[in-house]
Amino acid sequence: MAYCALNDIKKMIPETALIQLTDDTGTGVASQDAVNEAIAQADAEINAYCGAKYSVPFTTVPDVIRKASVDIAIYNLYSRRAEEIPQTRADRYKNAVRLLENISRGTISIGIDPEPAEKSEGASESNRPLCDRIFTAGRMKDF
Repeated sequence: MAYCALNDIKKMIPETALIQLTDDTGTGVASQDAVNEAIAQADAEINAYCGAKYSVPFTTVPDVIRKASVDIAIYNLYSRRAEEIPQTRADRYKNAVRLLENISRGTISIGIDPEPAEKSEGASESNRPLCDRIFTAGRMKDF
């Protein structure tokens, strides 16, 4: 499931711009394949960031993720054609990436709880504080 759709993109850029960015064959209509590819690339980028904190792909797409997907997908569409990407689109892309970085660090919430990390089979946990460690880096340096 994609995080955004063609209709989401059409709300953000004019149809004529979408046609110019995707019509590789000169048919005068936007290419759904080109849009799908831009969305897939955007979603892969989102998953790369959000996978550090959440189980991805998201089954229910939070609004903030949909918005990031739209902005990144539009940037990807401009990257296909334009020598120089419009500043507004470049800024929106940078803002989306900054948002994703903050999501991956856990400083911004997307409105759902992250899934707890799975424990490896046979893994153990310690109830001792770090200051109570016996094998520190200093003690282990000569081994």
